[in-house]
Order: sequence, then C-alpha cells, then structure tokens
Amino acid sequence: MGSVTERHSRPQGSLLVRRWREAAERHLTPLQRSLLVTWISFGVTFGTVRIITHGIRGGWLPWGNISAGGEHLHHYNFGIATLAGVGLIAVRGDERAIGHPAVAAAYGCGTALILDEFALLLDLQDVYWAKQGRISVDASIGFLSALGTYLTAKPFWHEVGRITRHHIAATAERGVSTAV
Repeated sequence: MGSVTERHSRPQGSLLVRRWREAAERHLTPLQRSLLVTWISFGVTFGTVRIITHGIRGGWLPWGNISAGGEHLHHYNFGIATLAGVGLIAVRGDERAIGHPAVAAAYGCGTALILDEFALLLDLQDVYWAKQGRISVDASIGFLSALGTYLTAKPFWHEVGRITRHHIAATAERGVSTAV
C-alpha cells in the first residue's frame, strides 16, 4: 500500500486516471473501446478542423491552406487517404491491428475530415463557407459526436462520474484537514 508519505507525494491526477482505466476495463468490451475511441477522435478532429478553417479564413492563424502543384487540397482528401489506410488494415485481417485504438482513432479522424466537407463532395462546388445551414450542421455534428461517445459506453461514463466526484470530495477533504 505504501507509506503515508509515498501516497501523498504521488500526483493525485495519476490516481484518478488509473481509476478511470480500471473502470474502462470493468465496463467496456473491446468493441465498445474501439467505438469510444472512434467517436472521441471524430469529435475532436471535427472541432479542430472547424477551428483551423475559421482561423485560416479569419487570418488569425499563421498558416494558410495546403496546396500541391497550385491546387488546393481539401481536408476531405486526407480523410479519404486515412480511410483507405484503415480499409487496407481491415482487408489484411490482422486481428491485433483491427482492434488497435490507433485504427479506431484513424477511422474517426478520417470520417470527420470527409464529413466536414460533405457539401463540397455532394454538389462538387466549394460551398464550405456558405452561410446556409453551416451553424446548424456544425452543431448537429458536434451533438451527434457527443451523443455517440456517451451512448457507446453509458455505464462507463456513469462510473467515471462517480469516481471523479469521489476523488474531488476526497481531495477537498484532505485539503481541509491539512489546513486545520
């Protein structure tokens, strides 16, 4: 168990993260873990791409669009390449690779990159910045990403909430007792 000194010198964040991992092992099947990583990477990628594209367009980011041979490369191109790589892994049938979190993350990222420019792919016109529906599409995609992340592992998230509340209460209690 370790001495009192050892327990208090250990960063409290690492204890919380360890408890979250234990909860994941108890509550999540390998399929749920893959889906969870996919949904999280989808949401993070989609949000990041939206921020970057607004930053490029607004001029508050120090870089611009990516081009090759004078042609603008849309981020759906990178999404298609990523999904092609994930498909290659799936077709090979390597069981260790198929269930690997990096594959799930790549799938979520690639899907977000494509979906963010879906209107361009649908109409074959660069309507990315058209006002019509952009805000509602962004909000809908963000909501679906959060909902998918939650529903994929609902019991796990409830356990994480319980663990986190307990951790915060215990930390606050220790802080009060050391202050006295």
